Amino acid sequence: MSWDFKFGIEEEYFVNDATKRDVAKSRIKEFFASCRAQLSDDIQPEMLEPQIEIATKPMVDFAQARSQLSGLRSSVGTIARDFNLSIMASGTHPLAVWSRVRANNAQPRYGKVMHDLQMIGSRTILCGMHVHVEVPDLAARVDIMNRIQPYLPLLLALSTSSPFWQAQRTGLLGYRLAAYRELPRTGLPDLFENAEDYRRYIDTLVAARAIENSSYVWWVIRPSLTHPTLELRVADSCTRVDDTIAIAALYRCLVRRLSLDPKLNAGQTGASRAINDENSWRAMRYGIHGSFVDEKTRSAKPVREMLDDVLDLIADDAKELGCEREVDLARWIVARGTSADQQLTLYTEALGRGLSSRDALAGVVDWLSAETTGDLVIRH
Repeated sequence: MSWDFKFGIEEEYFVNDATKRDVAKSRIKEFFASCRAQLSDDIQPEMLEPQIEIATKPMVDFAQARSQLSGLRSSVGTIARDFNLSIMASGTHPLAVWSRVRANNAQPRYGKVMHDLQMIGSRTILCGMHVHVEVPDLAARVDIMNRIQPYLPLLLALSTSSPFWQAQRTGLLGYRLAAYRELPRTGLPDLFENAEDYRRYIDTLVAARAIENSSYVWWVIRPSLTHPTLELRVADSCTRVDDTIAIAALYRCLVRRLSLDPKLNAGQTGASRAINDENSWRAMRYGIHGSFVDEKTRSAKPVREMLDDVLDLIADDAKELGCEREVDLARWIVARGTSADQQLTLYTEALGRGLSSRDALAGVVDWLSAETTGDLVIRH
């Protein structure tokens, strides 16, 4: 290929009151200012006050990405402790109640978004993980966006970290996208005929003043407005760095494979998209423990089997991109469970010891915070 598939990773975290274990309500601005001063401009605010986003530099090496992510998590966590705060990577917050969370109206963009979305915007107490992979040509980005859709439910299942919502167990492993779907222009993108078709959609909405630009389109995968990349947005914020790296590596390899093989998943139809949407629901509901509808065989394929098929498909790409070990970490996710699985195990065990639901959820928050920053000391 004429490019090397550079990638960058963005992670969103909740900012917690370290004592109450709920989302923070004070000292957030001072904490954010300290992060920007001590670290870099790659620390960004989010739509709600008790959220923060970190971003890696564009790179080609996953060892470098792991080092940068681990360092940022540790550094931000250390700064948080100075303000009696903590950070936490998960798709939803086990204890937060949306009606008590303040919007980040100090940011002009977010103020406009919240004015447009109203209550729906206030309900987005959600954190995701985004991966940008370099695809210089817009036509290729739109084409790959169509053809990668059958693999997105797998990436979602591997990332699930959102089994709780409003201090309740949801019954889903990945509730984040269920809540996110309340917003307009979310979910799977439509199947665009080509780059001109995609541009017509964006240009029409902009001309009609429905949106300011394409960054107001929040699909689970989209062409980036500011970078020559295809941006993955389907994943929950991953509690473990290993999971972030595994999913980013899988996605990067899939983008390369689809770039090299224009016939792979060509001819996606309305039925294909509907099946992909069904599989997205199955990933949200069952995580790695479910199965996906296979359009070709008209059968249900277990997540583990689909992962094996994908790893076989991208084996050469992983070798060429130097991330064989990183993509193989996905097998470990299936073997030991996702963050959502661990959260539910901790919660159930705590209830079994006679703790109240509130205290059991506080224990889940402690684990999430400790795992996010690499702190092995967890309060009981």
